[in-house]
Amino acid sequence: MVQKAKILLVDDRPENLLALEAILSALDQTLVRASSGEEALKALLTDDFAVILLDVQMPGMDGFETAAHIKRRERTRDIPIIFLTAINHGPHHTFRGYAAGAVDYISKPFDPWVLRAKVSVFVELYMKNCQLREQAALLRLQLEGGGKAAVGDAREPAGLLAELSARLAAVEEQAEALSKQLDDESADAAAVATAAHLERKLTGLRRALDALEPGTGNPPSVPSQN
Repeated sequence: MVQKAKILLVDDRPENLLALEAILSALDQTLVRASSGEEALKALLTDDFAVILLDVQMPGMDGFETAAHIKRRERTRDIPIIFLTAINHGPHHTFRGYAAGAVDYISKPFDPWVLRAKVSVFVELYMKNCQLREQAALLRLQLEGGGKAAVGDAREPAGLLAELSARLAAVEEQAEALSKQLDDESADAAAVATAAHLERKLTGLRRALDALEPGTGNPPSVPSQN
C-alpha cells in the first residue's frame, strides 16, 4: 500500500486551517495543522512533508521568519513552501517571499482549484522521490551483497535485477508523464526544476542498474539521492 504524503498547513486562524483542509481533502493525503511558526518547526523535527502551506501574517514568529528557520535546517531545507497572505504590499513584498525560499506566493482570497492543483504537483514529485529512494535502497542492497540474493530471499540475483528494473521502469514512466504535464500546463519554474532533478537521478540509477547485468563489468556506485 502506498504511504500517503504529509502536507503541513500553518496558520494562526482556525477558520483558515479548516478552509485549507476542505480544499485539499480531495487529494487524499495526510493534512497536518500548525497554528504558529513554532508549532510548525516542532512538527518538522519528526515528520517528512511533501509541501508546506505557510501563512505570512502570524503573531510572534511570522511566515518569513518561520521559512528562514526551515531553510536553515538540512532536514527541511528542500521542502517546497507556498506562502499564503491576506495582504499585498506590491512586488517588494512578493520578492521577499521568494527570497525567503518560497516556491510560490499566493494572495488571499485565492482560487481553491488553483491552490489544489499547485499542491498536487509537489505531492506527486514527493511521491516519485520516495519511490526513487526505495529503488536506490534495493539496488544498494544488491551491490553490497556482491550480486548475491539477500539473506532469507529465495529469489536468484537475476530475478532481483529483473524486479528492480521493472519497478524502476514504472517510476521512469510516471516521472516522464509528470514532466510532460508540467510542460503542458506552464507550471512554476520550481516544480519544473524539481522534476528535472528527479529525472537526472532516475537516469543515474538506471545506468547503475544496467551495469549489474552480466558481462558489463564492475558495478558503479549508486548515485546520491540529495
